[in-house]
Amino acid sequence: MTMQRLCATLFRAIPALTLVLAAGAASADPIYWTDWIGADTDPGPGFIGHGNITTPTATVNVTYTNAAGIGFYQSSGGIDYWTPRTPGTNSPYTSAQVDNPPTGTDIIALRYAGDQTLTFSQSIVNPVFAFVSLNGNGYAFLNQDFEILSFGAGLGAAAPGNHSCGYWGCGTVSKQVVDLGGGNIEYRLIGTGEPHGAIRFTGTFDSLTWRSMTSEYWNGFTVGVQNTANEANPPTGVPLPATWLLMVAGGAGLLASRRGRKTSL
Repeated sequence: MTMQRLCATLFRAIPALTLVLAAGAASADPIYWTDWIGADTDPGPGFIGHGNITTPTATVNVTYTNAAGIGFYQSSGGIDYWTPRTPGTNSPYTSAQVDNPPTGTDIIALRYAGDQTLTFSQSIVNPVFAFVSLNGNGYAFLNQDFEILSFGAGLGAAAPGNHSCGYWGCGTVSKQVVDLGGGNIEYRLIGTGEPHGAIRFTGTFDSLTWRSMTSEYWNGFTVGVQNTANEANPPTGVPLPATWLLMVAGGAGLLASRRGRKTSL
């Protein structure tokens, strides 16, 4: 193949590659949810649970700590509370940003007011927090803003609540921003009815801390991610697909330019 034909072939391929990349960017990436394992490792009245998030290239160890204790811990078996109330309808946990609901039956069910923390063995990006039955409680995240992605208010409701009801029913959620002074802000997730849904934190995190605002038995949660920080920002020298495409286009243009100059000499 001559250089001129090679350049022409590359230029013809670029529009198709661009469409493929654009189509991939338009859909949500899968969420890798925590696989909660084992039992309570706190020797006292509190609770410590452990789990793993397995992405295509990494395993993140997750530790949940709650000094007040919890309602119950389901690391295997039991009821799948992540299913819609009506089978076959859209999930209250999926959205344009979340491709798949939590898998399996793993859940941590809360009971008491007070602080709790999730810690991650390596930095994660844009964690997604899914919740069940946030009806008599609210979650207050200190200096950690979030966006509401979806919740099950019933089909026909306005977005982002236009999803099937969750396992325990329908409800809505809202965000309240409270300035505590001294540079501290609480971002509160408030539920009415029987809300089931998902929120997302934007940024890079090693931990998440929040406060259950009331004692209510029970409301539950799990957490997942699309990427670790290393996956979202790969080491220099490893080109991403879009970068590779630009390299191909630039290289083809350079070859065509050199070919043209040589022909004109």
